[in-house]
Amino acid sequence: MKRSRKSEVHLRERVVHELKEFAVIAAYLFVCFTAVACLKAAILKAHGISFAPFAFAAVKALICAKFISMGQIFHLGERFKSLPLIWPAMYKSLCFLSLLIVLNALEEVFVGFLHGRTIVDSMADFGGGTMDQLIATSFIGFLMLMPFFAFRALGEVVGERNLVQVFFRYRHAVQRSASGINDQSSSHIGAQAYPARDPVR
Repeated sequence: MKRSRKSEVHLRERVVHELKEFAVIAAYLFVCFTAVACLKAAILKAHGISFAPFAFAAVKALICAKFISMGQIFHLGERFKSLPLIWPAMYKSLCFLSLLIVLNALEEVFVGFLHGRTIVDSMADFGGGTMDQLIATSFIGFLMLMPFFAFRALGEVVGERNLVQVFFRYRHAVQRSASGINDQSSSHIGAQAYPARDPVR
């Protein structure tokens, strides 16, 4: 009975954690996609073509966040952890970029199949419709993923909660708490290095 209750609590915590991860990824991608979509809308508006970027950015962010969450569940791109953080962050960004390209292409083919289109017709507009646009879109996608995974890689080293506090709390509060930790660790190290001696009799 107690074991089943613990498993239920663990499962609930895991589900909540996965939902928070998904929400963070989706929010980050929504901001990135919105910026790109607004630029595209401004260019199209100059040519007299209307384009509503926010719905497109929201749908695209949810789809890509779902794919990234799937990749994280299977520990995609977790290599080179002994090297400087730039290398595992770049490798993970490339792996997830490849995953997003493949899964988005498969999704286009599946949606086209439901609408009675051939694979060639479904892939005609993928990535912008030309190889140049696909390469440019992929490069932009890499630049979007790189800061995200660099932040995550740094969080694995210094602690994700500590990194969030450094980024989103007042600096003096973080420095005060960090100095307290350093003082405690220094006193602990000093006590180990110089143990108390018995008084000379």
